[in-house]
Amino acid sequence: MNHAAGALTFLWLGMVLAISFLEAPLKFRAPDVTIPIGLGIGRLVFRALNLAEAALGVAVLVLAIGGGSGAVLGFATGALVVLLAQVALIRPTLNRRSDRVLAGEDLPRSPAHFCYVGAEGVKVLVLLGLGISALV
Repeated sequence: MNHAAGALTFLWLGMVLAISFLEAPLKFRAPDVTIPIGLGIGRLVFRALNLAEAALGVAVLVLAIGGGSGAVLGFATGALVVLLAQVALIRPTLNRRSDRVLAGEDLPRSPAHFCYVGAEGVKVLVLLGLGISALV
């Protein structure tokens, strides 16, 4: 059971790294991608990513409850708590800001953006711990 949890965890980790640390910053460097277009794409991509993360997180948590170690259960819970904080606490602020930008306001980068990136960094570390503990 732990091997399945490990495999799902590393899938989850790969998705976070690919989207949050590659796709998100690079899309704004692509030719002809304006801030409004990038924000619109980002909202769709992160909504889909967060849904996939929730599904993977619940699956890993179920596997951990069904026979994983205490470390696996703890890391899985931690990763889901970080995800919940991102979705419930940080993303609404970012969505309100992006609504204003899409309406034509010129705004500086939001501190909530840095909070989200910081939470992604924490989640990456927790997922690494989860994946390693599931496979050891």
